Amino acid sequence: MRAELEQAVKWLRRGDTQTVSRALETLQKTVLSFGMKVCGHREDAEDTAQEVLLKSLPHLAKLEDPKALSAWLYTAAKNRCLQSRRRASYLRAVPLEDLMPSADELGWLLADSQKDPESTVVSGEQHRLLHEAVLDLPPQLRIVLVLHDMEELETEQVARILSLQASTVRVRLHRARLLLHKEMDRRRSRKTQKRRRSKSSADRAADCRQIFANLSEYLDNRLPPESCDRMRRHMEGCPACVAFIQELKRAIDRCRALKVCPEAEGSPILRRLLTEEYLRLTKNSL
Repeated sequence: MRAELEQAVKWLRRGDTQTVSRALETLQKTVLSFGMKVCGHREDAEDTAQEVLLKSLPHLAKLEDPKALSAWLYTAAKNRCLQSRRRASYLRAVPLEDLMPSADELGWLLADSQKDPESTVVSGEQHRLLHEAVLDLPPQLRIVLVLHDMEELETEQVARILSLQASTVRVRLHRARLLLHKEMDRRRSRKTQKRRRSKSSADRAADCRQIFANLSEYLDNRLPPESCDRMRRHMEGCPACVAFIQELKRAIDRCRALKVCPEAEGSPILRRLLTEEYLRLTKNSL
């Protein structure tokens, strides 16, 4: 969970005008940024932030646990962002086989791995391409990726917010990461027009497919020791898999580093009104 939400709870507990305003500014920025990552449009994100914060005021005075605040905010924001987007595309299945790299792609990654590694800092054109790729993910995968890898919530927290089993969250997270990598590679390939991709999966070895199926569990240190040992033994003899894992890890790091609307302050007038209403509610509850 983001440290700023923990700080916001401390500011709210102090109860004076200045610290409450700072806390609400933090929450305003958090919900606005989340709305941009999920909705993709500034107007939708601003509407989400305003509605969520207005609804949150009666609850904020009662919340002392930062995790409870985080769960409430993200649940409300998620519902507001997706309420007008419950269409067939939301339930579109993404077969794992379609997300695995072809032999050609593994070859390109292996060749690229011999060069200087790319920085995980996302800026300029990379920033734009990554944000576009996130927004192009199917919503049921996008929301898991945003909450887990971008908002830094734990699997169990994401499961509670989305009313899913933790195991379902892990499956969707893995597919979201693989699909995001594929979307980014497609954009880079289209931009350079230097790569031609083979869609055939017949040349993928069975043990490589098993590696791909467990990559997120491996990268997040959730595999049992015996599975980790098998994966390490495989990678010792498969440099192409090593290159793919390194590229996927970079994609995850870029997601975590991606700042959407970092300059967004939100409406100061709304924040002043929220501060006054929060102080009124807490005073009446004494």
